[in-house]
Amino acid sequence: MKSELSERSKSIRLKTIDLSKPNGGYHYGGCFSAVEILISLFDHVLQKEDKFVMSKGHACWPYYVILQERGFKPLLEGHPHLDEENGVNYTTGSMGHGFPATVGMALARKVQDTAGRLYVLIGDGECQEGTTWESFLIAAHRKLDNLCVIVDFNRIQGSGFVSDILPIDALSATAVACGWRVTEVDGHNLNVLNSLLSKNYVDGKPHLVIANTIKGKGVSFMENQPEWHAKWLDGEFEATARKELS
Repeated sequence: MKSELSERSKSIRLKTIDLSKPNGGYHYGGCFSAVEILISLFDHVLQKEDKFVMSKGHACWPYYVILQERGFKPLLEGHPHLDEENGVNYTTGSMGHGFPATVGMALARKVQDTAGRLYVLIGDGECQEGTTWESFLIAAHRKLDNLCVIVDFNRIQGSGFVSDILPIDALSATAVACGWRVTEVDGHNLNVLNSLLSKNYVDGKPHLVIANTIKGKGVSFMENQPEWHAKWLDGEFEATARKELS
């Protein structure tokens, strides 16, 4: 994946370091793989009536950065804490919670005939949770075409490579078999993300976007390295990261 980082992308990564370090944050690998997805959603896609849920809660720091840019004051914890007035629509952290909760929000809007789309960002390791597969079935059965699920597919989870721990090769095929629309995309290409996530399908199918990303994208020693799922950044590592992102 050769997508070059925009100045906006580099800035969000630097601000993520600035915000997380004094507040005990880490999880830089997953934070940096999700940056372009978050930029696309908040800078270009989300409308006033839409809602977003950060299900892969450990990657919350760039999310907080973007919320603060918009004048919100989210609680700076290691995982998002429900506070709708400050842009956080669900408490997440334990994997597998945000997706089914967002299915419920999407269903409620269908039942009430309320406008607006629901977006949820989940991790690829999170896809191993049973609630993920149950949610695929429910969302398709209820024809929730107001729901878009984005998988930050960086191929690494907390303990190592997804393929070594519990492969999810059947993810796309299973979603299609359940009745979903599935799209695979470069998760670091803002132009492609903006175009895709802005589409409003009304065909009765929920939308699964598999965003191929790189863990630790933008910092050479972090990229595709499982240890940077949850490792403190300081000393020469921090200096190098800041230099590469400047």
